[in-house]
Amino acid sequence: MAAIFFFTRFVVRIARLFFDSVESGRVRVPGLYAETAQPTRRIVTVILWLFALVMMYPYLPGSDSDAFKGVSVFVGLLLSIGSAGTVNQAVSGLMLMYARALRVGDYVQIGETEGVVATLGMFSTRIRTPKGEIVSLPNAVIVGTTTKNYSREEETGGVILTTTVTIGYNTPWRQVHAMLIEAAGRTEGLLQDPPPRVLQRSLSDFYVEYMLGARIAEPPRRIAVLDALHRNIQDVFNEYGVQIMSPHYVADPPGKVWVPKEKWHEPPAKKDPG
Repeated sequence: MAAIFFFTRFVVRIARLFFDSVESGRVRVPGLYAETAQPTRRIVTVILWLFALVMMYPYLPGSDSDAFKGVSVFVGLLLSIGSAGTVNQAVSGLMLMYARALRVGDYVQIGETEGVVATLGMFSTRIRTPKGEIVSLPNAVIVGTTTKNYSREEETGGVILTTTVTIGYNTPWRQVHAMLIEAAGRTEGLLQDPPPRVLQRSLSDFYVEYMLGARIAEPPRRIAVLDALHRNIQDVFNEYGVQIMSPHYVADPPGKVWVPKEKWHEPPAKKDPG
């Protein structure tokens, strides 16, 4: 029994060294990636110790007694009852790891939760939101939810940031396009190559829906850049006297609904520095 224990321990150490080498990039194995090296090591370790336990079982004192067999059956029953949910979470975690859908450090949106992947565990994944909150999501929930991985978009040239605005038909569409492009040009953090684009998504009964799309190179700044873009859009439309309004018509208002530049800093607002 001691020989089986020490031999298994030796093999586990060899496996740990091998998978550590794969994770660090010193060893390359087709189909085995750095981010899946440690999960694979843990699985191999569990399998090795379970095999060793099976091999050592006949040599355990009292293994042939009825009492020992009864305890074994009782423990097996408890594990069967309590492990259904655990196995579901573990399998979901393995699916996420081996599908390489998420990696630690990725900026993602899972359902309504958005932030950076802090840890990717066997049973749950922790997300650090832009507010500094740590949200723990069960892996089974993530597998069944639509996940947007903005960091993977970064690998293809930058995350696409979009926003929409609805403008009445009395404003020329060419002017709206130009104003949205100008607002994007004023927004720090948006890439200008490739240049931002404007699409007209729909011609509704009361307004035209315009969508502005541009790329951002730093996914964790997405919310901050989107905030700056919205402020710049309001400023540009006010500068050119175009109202951002989508009325369901009863009658036209007596005047345009917009804010002239001289009223941008009415109390208690303060002028922008510089």
